[in-house]
Amino acid sequence: MRRFGAAVPGYPITQRTKIKPGQPDESDRSSSVNDITGAPGRQTLALATELLAAVSAIRRIARREARLAWPDEPLPAAQGELLRLAAARPGLSVADAAHELRLAPNTVSTLVGRLTEAGLLDRTRAVSDGRSVRLSVTGQATRRIAGWRDLRAELGARALDHLPATDRQALADAVPALLRFAAALEKED
Repeated sequence: MRRFGAAVPGYPITQRTKIKPGQPDESDRSSSVNDITGAPGRQTLALATELLAAVSAIRRIARREARLAWPDEPLPAAQGELLRLAAARPGLSVADAAHELRLAPNTVSTLVGRLTEAGLLDRTRAVSDGRSVRLSVTGQATRRIAGWRDLRAELGARALDHLPATDRQALADAVPALLRFAAALEKED
């Protein structure tokens, strides 16, 4: 297993320039185009780039390490997303799942078929409308989701154990801001 805490290839750690209070920086000087469009400043763009690259690296590495340690055949990403969504929202319709996942309904229907064949998803006819299908996860899927979540948490905890206490505290303090950032990104859609 690769040690966490080392620089991630392809994602260089950059030095941020410290700005003294009252000292203007490049992002304070905006063009008339930025004034009109409300475009973010250069520092904000740089921070967004670094933050999204770091989050992507964490997700990719965590997924890879979990797949290596996972005893079962991993699900394709789209199937995993649908399964997690159905677990979070029992009784979800195919149309609602398609909307939530931003996929075509026929794509979700195909995923539903594969997950049903694998014994991970149940589909039942809606009581109010016999034409629509409601989705729910099976006991096997519930155990699989919990096992994957626990494995990722264990791998993450091991990685955190390699960090100094100040880094662990900084990450803990950043979680609420990261969740607000995710919500703000979603509003941009």
